[in-house]
Amino acid sequence: MSDLPPAPPGSGSSPDPDRPETPPPAASEEHRFPCDQCGADFRFDPEAGKLICDHCGNEKDYEDVDLPEIREMDFEAALRSGLDAAEMEETRVTACPNCGAQVEVSSDIHSTECPFCATPVVTDTGTHRHIKPKGVLPFQLEERAAHKAMTDWLGRLWFAPSGLKEYARQGRRLDGIYVPYWTYDAQTRSTYQGQRGTVYYVTRTVTRDGKPTTVREQRIRWTNVSGRVARFFDDILILGSRSLPKRYTDGLAPWDLGALQPYQPHYLAGFRAEGYTVDVEEGFDEAREVMDAQIRRDINADIGGDRQRISHVNTNVSEITFKHVLLPVWMAAYRYKGKSYRFVVNGQTGRVQGERPWSAVKIAIAVIIGLALAAGAAYLYSMAQK
Repeated sequence: MSDLPPAPPGSGSSPDPDRPETPPPAASEEHRFPCDQCGADFRFDPEAGKLICDHCGNEKDYEDVDLPEIREMDFEAALRSGLDAAEMEETRVTACPNCGAQVEVSSDIHSTECPFCATPVVTDTGTHRHIKPKGVLPFQLEERAAHKAMTDWLGRLWFAPSGLKEYARQGRRLDGIYVPYWTYDAQTRSTYQGQRGTVYYVTRTVTRDGKPTTVREQRIRWTNVSGRVARFFDDILILGSRSLPKRYTDGLAPWDLGALQPYQPHYLAGFRAEGYTVDVEEGFDEAREVMDAQIRRDINADIGGDRQRISHVNTNVSEITFKHVLLPVWMAAYRYKGKSYRFVVNGQTGRVQGERPWSAVKIAIAVIIGLALAAGAAYLYSMAQK
């Protein structure tokens, strides 16, 4: 949507000198919940649905009072005038020098390992100013179940190195991370021009091997058509991060967005949150690609017939809204023999995606066995012919 105004400050685009001055950023926020008995950090337990201290076992219910509504935000108004300071927040993050991930860290951590690529990083005092999440999909899968799903998935990869499988089974903890996404809603109305193809058959006589032969040939009769289609798109989900290959995150779908909860910081207790690096305008460009593909399918259905051709489409997009949401992912990044392997588990369904490691030894053994079986079959066949 190239005719849209430039993005607001903080979204990754250059500031517009004619735009009203943006309010000063909010103070840096840390999502920590210290235990009132021992001072260690609480974590949110998905199964119990409460805050639990792993150090002393103290449990605490959180108060679900005055929960904010999961409200959509007007896309064009946000690009035109920016967002109120109340819609923004700053969190303390560390940026990985290898994959570029920006992961929230607490102030008492000074060095750690990037959960996305296992690169050692030293935390800094950098902050990430971003649009506040409107919704969060709480973890429904405990770390133990996620680890089992990952090791079961690895176990089905026969060509994976045995050493890596064993390394992954040694019980190293997975990182629970809330990954940033955008959702977009929009009303679309499209006019189109194209052609409808109707298949018919003709018979004719041809000469084959000196003899007349009747053959049946397929033909297509094309008719010019035009029309209109309309569709309302609800919650087109676009990844707001570049830290993971898109094929991994796409492979974690589907997500049940009906289970989204109004964003509350206690859901992040004991987990990490990644800051988005794909801004809201760039995310909408990708959402438009999703819309356009569906609109072409709608047009093909509207044209009907046996074949369809689309020569021109003009789409009006209106009522565009968006929101920032956080979705739960269990993640493991292993460095094995100098190579980084990454595995991700959908924290809602347990679906697993990741690197597909290959063992040269196992592949060589499989090739040798295959050749031996082929040679044996050839020998038995030759014996049977005698």
